[in-house]
Amino acid sequence: MEMRVLAFGASNHSVSINAAFARFAAERFKAEHVQDAVLEELDLNDFEMPIYSIDRERDGGIPTQARSFFDRIGSCDRLIISYPEYNGSYPSAWKNIHDWVSRIDAKIYQDKPSIALSATPGPRAGAGILGAVEESAPFFGMDLRGVVGVGKWGEAFDASSQRLTNPTDDTALNLALSDLI
Repeated sequence: MEMRVLAFGASNHSVSINAAFARFAAERFKAEHVQDAVLEELDLNDFEMPIYSIDRERDGGIPTQARSFFDRIGSCDRLIISYPEYNGSYPSAWKNIHDWVSRIDAKIYQDKPSIALSATPGPRAGAGILGAVEESAPFFGMDLRGVVGVGKWGEAFDASSQRLTNPTDDTALNLALSDLI
């Protein structure tokens, strides 16, 4: 039986380091943990919607993009999500999608086994955003199996060799991925 893995960066940046981290982690998962996994990616830019408000929901209903996003999560077996930290919190593009999708079902992650990642240019490695994800995971139906933050991404990830340069980061990622099985 194949395992469908949905990986994405919770960012709408066209060259998101978090999308790169999610992709790297998914490819590592397939190469080293579940070789027959089917990898899927999504781009938040494909789910752009008006800023959520109860008035917009009342007047126009839930946008088709929110339903499509919810369905994409529902169609996978595992989630790998990498969250950027904007001013200590979620980026607005992700928060807006999250808000709309939660109106379909508060359990937006649909109890899928998941890992939460964060890549940051600074040294804190997304500590604030990963803490928020960990705290809210049960409420939103995320079966959170691991959390890995990598700071100073420009130094921590060698794009040419596609590897994490710090053995501690590499080990933490492998542990999280193995817990995703």
